[in-house]
Amino acid sequence: MSTTLLTVDDLAPAKYWTRERRSGAVLVVIGLLAAVGFALLAESAPARFTLGEDATGAALSIDGKLGAAVFGALTVAAGVGLLVGVARRWFTVLLVAGVLGFVLSFLCWQVAGNFLPLVGTASSSLGLAVPLILGALCGVLCERTGVVNIGIEGQLLMGAFGAALIGTMTASVWLGVLGAVTGGVLIAALLAVLAIRFLVDQVVIGTVLNLLALGVTGFLYERLMQTDAAAFNTPPRMQNLRIPVLADIPVVGPVLFDTSPLVYIALILVAVIHFGLARTRWGLRTRAVGEHPTAADTVGIRVRGTRYLNVLLGGVVAGLGGAFFTLVSTGAFGKNMTAGAGFIALAALIFGGFRPVGALLAALFFGFANTLAIYLSAIGSPVPSQFLNMLPYIATIVAVAGLVGRVRAPAADGKPYVKS
Repeated sequence: MSTTLLTVDDLAPAKYWTRERRSGAVLVVIGLLAAVGFALLAESAPARFTLGEDATGAALSIDGKLGAAVFGALTVAAGVGLLVGVARRWFTVLLVAGVLGFVLSFLCWQVAGNFLPLVGTASSSLGLAVPLILGALCGVLCERTGVVNIGIEGQLLMGAFGAALIGTMTASVWLGVLGAVTGGVLIAALLAVLAIRFLVDQVVIGTVLNLLALGVTGFLYERLMQTDAAAFNTPPRMQNLRIPVLADIPVVGPVLFDTSPLVYIALILVAVIHFGLARTRWGLRTRAVGEHPTAADTVGIRVRGTRYLNVLLGGVVAGLGGAFFTLVSTGAFGKNMTAGAGFIALAALIFGGFRPVGALLAALFFGFANTLAIYLSAIGSPVPSQFLNMLPYIATIVAVAGLVGRVRAPAADGKPYVKS
């Protein structure tokens, strides 16, 4: 009869604090905070989650204190399951359940005595996430081929400016979209030439391109758009595209099937890029160039050509994200109107593990956080909206630090390739 003894090596932090246990410890801490703290702070009043825009027709109604405690306990239970190491196969399920429990506990605290319209919240979250999704996809295309793109903010801003200018001058929404794509590609072309051809530090050039886009668009806005808005800054608005029958599905229908065409384009691009990277020759070459460009060059793959192509494709995608600001959200261009959306898209890219689907989920989460910040301000919540606006950056720090898993960039990311 053999007995397995626990050695000193097994207690070493590197071996004991695995990804599952680190995640479990985080969930236990925030779960206790929710189950105790949120429950004590919540009013003993119903928290109503409605399908309509008012307090009628509640889909779910639960006492604020009870809901905060129950959902907080769910987070603790998920954390314990990961911490004891008996649920390694269910890591993703338990992690999602724990995070969802914490969010619901927080909502029960905040919504107690008020109501939260589910359809409106979901629609707003998706709308705010669209530029982030497209910006993050731009980052995926660049980073997976080995080019660091800090200039997503500049590409979004140039796209927004191009959409407003061209859309106004031609009185056409789709020509405005073409103008947005042109703006995004211009910044992408500068990034590609300077980073790939002239081997300029990619982080530095990305920062410079952001400042260039800010300066150029700001100057032209003051000289053209402010002086004659009717001629240069009144683009037509993009109308929603309603899909019959599907749009009538409760909750999901109004959110996904009665919305802007750019929303459909963003979701389709996630699927296309995900499939392309995993299942096509282009995807195989992209991944090879991003991981080991020397080996890729040895088997005949044009490393620089592949990088040029992907960076320019990223510019097209980011330009579409910029078009959303002026053709859908606001209907006009304003100085620095992207307000850091490119950096949040970069955070979504990292938090999503440099994968299209992960970037989509991260962007949706960040869009929900932004929507929740607006909602809390409207109901006079004691929680400052700035705390929720910090979530994208906090989540990125957590991901990079490895507290909930390991995020690894492509091996050759940011490394210029010089053919020997």
